[in-house]
Order: sequence, then C-alpha cells, then structure tokens
Amino acid sequence: AGATSPNLRAILCAMLLLCYYTFLTFILGTGEEDVGDAELLLQPYLSRYPKGAIFLFFSGRIEEIKGNLDGAISRFEEGCAAQQEWKQFHHMCYWELMWCFTYKQKWKMAYFYADLLSKENRWSKAMYVYMKAAYLSMLPSHEDKPFGDDEIQLFRQVPTLKQKIAGKSPPTEKFAIRKARRYKPTEIIRLTVPALEMMYMWNGFSIIGKQRELTEEMLRTINKAEDQLERAVVNDYLVDDRCVVKLLKGLCLKHLGNTLEAEQCFVFVYQNEKKVRYDHYLIPNALLELSLLFVDQGRKEEAIKWLRRAKQNYKDYSMESRTLFRIHAVLSKLKADRKST
Repeated sequence: AGATSPNLRAILCAMLLLCYYTFLTFILGTGEEDVGDAELLLQPYLSRYPKGAIFLFFSGRIEEIKGNLDGAISRFEEGCAAQQEWKQFHHMCYWELMWCFTYKQKWKMAYFYADLLSKENRWSKAMYVYMKAAYLSMLPSHEDKPFGDDEIQLFRQVPTLKQKIAGKSPPTEKFAIRKARRYKPTEIIRLTVPALEMMYMWNGFSIIGKQRELTEEMLRTINKAEDQLERAVVNDYLVDDRCVVKLLKGLCLKHLGNTLEAEQCFVFVYQNEKKVRYDHYLIPNALLELSLLFVDQGRKEEAIKWLRRAKQNYKDYSMESRTLFRIHAVLSKLKADRKST
C-alpha cells in the first residue's frame, strides 16, 4: 500500500519492494520467482521518470531475471549514462553487466567490468580480482589475455585482499579465497570452471535456463570441461572438480528438459560424498537441486525428504547460509501448496 500511495514515502517503499523482488527472493530463493509484481510496481515510475537512473537499473535487473540479456545490458548502460555524479551507482550497473556477459560467455567483456570494479570499488576487491582471474581461465589457451594479465598471479593476489565487515569476511569472499588457494607457488592445480561455479552461487543458471540457446552453449562448455577432467592426472581435487562439473551439468540438463540425465548428475554428486575432500558445499546443494527437480515433477514427498536431509545432515560448508535460505524457501513453498490443497 505504501508503494502506491500518493505521498513522499511511496518511492522509498517501492525501492524496498523492488530490492526484495529482484534480489532477495531471487538470490536466496529458488531462482524461479515471478517478477510480474516488480514490473507492475516499476512501470508507473519508469513512465514518469524515463531517464531515472535507479529505475533504469531495476528495469535492467527485471529483464536480466527474465533472461532478456540484451535488453538488460541496454538498460544498465542507459542507467550509467543517465547520471555521472554517483559513481557507486555505476558500480552496481557494472556488477550486473559483468554477470550478463558471463551468462553470454563473453569472457573478455565480463573481465572488463570486473577490472573496472577492482579499480574503482572497495566493497570486495578479493571477489573482483578472483572474477578477473576466473574469466581469464575460461578463455581458450590461444587467445590473448586482456591488458597482459595472468590468471595465476591474479589468483595468488586474492587471499591478500581479504577484508572484514563488522568483524567478518563476506561469504563470497571466503569462498573465492578458498578456491584461489589452489594456485600455490609450489604447486598449481587449476580450477576447472571457476566463473561458472561462482555464477551458480548467484543463481545464474536460473537466468540462462530461460534461454535455450544460452543453456545449450553453456552445456557445451561444461561438457568440454568434463572431457578434460576425464583425461586429467589424478590429484587431490579431481573428485571435487568432477562433482562441480556434474552439478552444473545437471542444472543445464534440467532446464533443457532432460530430467532423467539431470537427476543422474545430482545423484552422482551425492554418491561421491565420502570422496569429496574440499568442496563440501556440493553435497547439500546437489540434494537441493535434486529436490527442486522432484518438485517440478510433482514428486513432492521425495523432495521434502531430500530437503530435510540437506538441511539437517551438513554443517560448516562454504556459503551455508545461502543454501539454508534456499532450502527454507522451497520447504515454505511446499508447505503453502499443501495448505492450499
């Protein structure tokens, strides 16, 4: 009611609701939430202020969630051009542009925005530098690296850029630092698909899943990584890497409608639980994704069983709070569906 009332608090209420619809429920939910309410809320403001930077930003975010990446990129670029005084707002747009180009696998463009953020923004330099290194590692070996940067040196910088907010490091920063430790001076064991793994943490596969062409292209990239792992020399991280690839492959297959193959990928991760040495977040997340697959198939009781197992049986893994929020969102939705029937 506050967002639609004709008074000064309306814009503030609208902003809070738009943040809720386009960020909180998407990143900490199932990733399948409808943005129809956000569109209805935003439209009057966008009509009244067509060059309003903040409204262009939310319009871009809505288009991004819908899978309309070209439209989203256009909106974010318009938002940047609309004002020059508030540079921090530009950084919000750079962050979203980085992810839009990640979804399109335009690694050099994604790198460009990660580089801008690493130089201009102080929120999480470790995260920005990690993403720069991740994008470089996704480039084919024969391609020139932008600005002459080297991903190995960038990965080694990540732990030195650690910072604390209210005495704690941001979870994504902790995750990036843990992953970057594979690039030790004494031994390098390269990450397989680091940009895609971080993309999963931000629910990016739900976005590309709305565009079949993007999903098929992503699956091709993941299949290439899987083939490389089949030929890789045995090392401490090999099972973990295979499970990362299987989890991401399962998501692509799910969005392409290959539900049986997707289920096999998620089950593969769960079956290798005892062999995973470092990336323990994979098992509860594989069970979460398996449950979401079951929900889509109407197998709700099975979904609840696996969700409870994921919630109760695993502790102290990377990005745990995010996973628990997502599990809670699915369980709440299933509970609401039960009451409505």
